[in-house]
Amino acid sequence: MAQQLDSKWKTNIMIVGTIGGALIGAGTAYLLARSAESNRGGPPEISTKDLLSTGIAIIGVIRGIAALGDGK
Repeated sequence: MAQQLDSKWKTNIMIVGTIGGALIGAGTAYLLARSAESNRGGPPEISTKDLLSTGIAIIGVIRGIAALGDGK
């Protein structure tokens, strides 16, 4: 019984995380496309500097979320 309960909460976290990540990703892509279309009339021009800084920020957010499981 305890093993089944242990596995169930992990599965629930994975499902919620996957759906949440997909929704946030789709929303972000929509906002990027809308902003680029209204400001430039076409696809966005993303510089390497902007891409790297955004990637580093995302890694920081992921580390923060992972730290929530530490119980501190």
